[in-house]
Amino acid sequence: MRFSGTKSYIATEDLKVAVNAAIVLERPLLVKGEPGTGKTVLAEEIAKAIGAPLLTWHIKSTTKAQQGLYEYDAVSRLRDSQLGDARVSDIANYIRRGRLWEAFTSVQRPVLLIDEIDKADIEFPNDLLLELDRMEFHVYETGETVRAKERPIVLITSNNEKELPDAFLRRCFFHYIKFPDAETMRDIVEVHFPGIKKRLVEEALRIFFEVREVPGLKKKPSTSELLDWLKLLLNEDIGPETLRERDPRKIIPPLHGALLKNEQDVHLFERLAFLSRR
Repeated sequence: MRFSGTKSYIATEDLKVAVNAAIVLERPLLVKGEPGTGKTVLAEEIAKAIGAPLLTWHIKSTTKAQQGLYEYDAVSRLRDSQLGDARVSDIANYIRRGRLWEAFTSVQRPVLLIDEIDKADIEFPNDLLLELDRMEFHVYETGETVRAKERPIVLITSNNEKELPDAFLRRCFFHYIKFPDAETMRDIVEVHFPGIKKRLVEEALRIFFEVREVPGLKKKPSTSELLDWLKLLLNEDIGPETLRERDPRKIIPPLHGALLKNEQDVHLFERLAFLSRR
């Protein structure tokens, strides 16, 4: 079972090594990188490449570790008891399985994505240490122990919004997805837009990387935003000649809303255009 990328996902050599190392070590793969560099999509592509089911657990600021194991719906059981429902005699009817439970009991070895773990409370990663280590947990309400039939391939993503505990990091194989260079970005564009005109790609990439290098930019555009921008350029039939235009009054790129995502960055480009006119 080895991952070597897919036709729809350009994986660098170091990323392939990291994925396969995590599979061999049977440890969670912790992936960090700028938003929009394909961390979440990686789990989908690994599952596709090895023919495994994908289970996704999207983490929010309110998510608790217990929700990944199971939840006991005491409110529904109380309501059913008041209505005389016969199901109340079996507490298992009110146990809702979480994503870890589903992964542990999956017939086929699954890929489990724990997406954006740094959004949760700081204690969230520590609360999962034992379960991810032993691949089992106890259901107190029913007295059963849920054990993994086969250790799932666990992929954990982080946008570096919070520092993760050292004890958690020790149990993971770590990989940082570097932002693609121009050559890799051309390959990524070709995958999403087969046969796209090379001159348009060259001009679009030139502007894209120039925008990313502007000092003081609050949010640098990502790979996904470049792809959105190219889709709009193609839809509006904007050619490379328009992109190559050096008119100072048009220093801000056409359809810039796909690249610049806050008013501070738009104002920054407007000020640069004003200074160029002067």
